[in-house]
Amino acid sequence: MPNANRGAVGFRSDEFEPEYERPSKSELKRQSNELQKLGEQLIDAPRDRVKRVEMPEDVKEAILACQTITNHEGRRRQLQFVGKKMRTLDEEEVAVIQRAIESWKGASKAETAALHALERRRDKLLADDNALTQLLEEYPELDVQQLRTLIRNARKEQAENKPPKAYREIFQILKDVSKKKAAPAADGDDEHEGDDDESDEQD
Repeated sequence: MPNANRGAVGFRSDEFEPEYERPSKSELKRQSNELQKLGEQLIDAPRDRVKRVEMPEDVKEAILACQTITNHEGRRRQLQFVGKKMRTLDEEEVAVIQRAIESWKGASKAETAALHALERRRDKLLADDNALTQLLEEYPELDVQQLRTLIRNARKEQAENKPPKAYREIFQILKDVSKKKAAPAADGDDEHEGDDDESDEQD
C-alpha cells in the first residue's frame, strides 16, 4: 500500500528526473541584444541585399519597412518591432542571416581595397609622368589628351588649393575602365576554351 507520508520523509516526486539548465536572465538579455543588433545591421544594409537573404517573410517585411521610415519616433518603434521579430527566429535562421552579413563584409573589404588601389594609381599619375605611359599600355582605348589635361589641372588644383574637380574626374575614369576590364573576364574564359577546340581541329 502506498505510503501517504512518503513525501514527508525526504523523497520528492521529481528527485530522479534529469535536470535541465535554463538560460540565466543575463544570458537571455545578451541573446536579445545580439538579435537586436543583427536586425539593425540588416536595416542598415542595401535593400536588394536584404531581399536576397533567406528569412521568414514577416521578419523581412518588418526590416524593409523600417528602412523607409524617416520619422525619429516612428523609426524607434519599428526598430523595437524588428527586434521582437528577430527573437522569433530559430538558431538555423539566425545562422543563415549571420553568414549573409559576413559575406557582405568580405565583399565590402574587397571593394574598399580595389578603391584604395585606384586612389594610389591616381596619385602616381600626378607624381610620375611615366605612370601615364604605363596606364595607356594597359588601357590603349583611353583618351591620352584628355588624361594629360586632367593631370595638369589636378596638379594645379593641389598647388592652388582649389576644389579637386579634375582629381575626381581622373579617379572616375580609372574606376570606369577597371570595371570594363573586369566585366568581360568570365566571357573571355569561355572564348578561350572555344579557341583551344578550334586549334585542335586544325592540327
